[in-house]
Amino acid sequence: MVKDRGQDRWPPPPPGVPADRRHETANALHSAALRLLRYARAVDVGMDLDAPRASLLSVLVFGGPLPVTRLAAIEQVSPPAITKTVTALEAAGLVERTRSAADRRVVLVRATRAGRDLLEKGRAARVRAVARLLDGLSDRDLATLGRAADIVAGRL
Repeated sequence: MVKDRGQDRWPPPPPGVPADRRHETANALHSAALRLLRYARAVDVGMDLDAPRASLLSVLVFGGPLPVTRLAAIEQVSPPAITKTVTALEAAGLVERTRSAADRRVVLVRATRAGRDLLEKGRAARVRAVARLLDGLSDRDLATLGRAADIVAGRL
């Protein structure tokens, strides 16, 4: 049970959340994920991108060219907000807009080679930072964390 393994490391579940093992585990995963992202994000200063721009660039690098409306939905922001972010990335040479071959009315945004290179450089720095966090763990613990990552990714 999560409580037996140091529940005091996590804030208690929010009011109204059931006090069962599934919700306790969800609370611990949520807190750990936020802390892990904050830890890994500390090395993002080398990318010279704020969080919204880095996030959008990641979507484009790993998701391929997408229309502005789809990008706004993925990033959970308004179309004008995503347009502003795309414009900033475009000015930096990290993305470009093209017309869809299937429907010329649709404008697609795609990462440029410079955008891909910058994102991969940042990703490599974050992976190295997380790997430092895992220093000294046993093979069994590493396998457990790998399995946990697979389970969470499979559910998403």
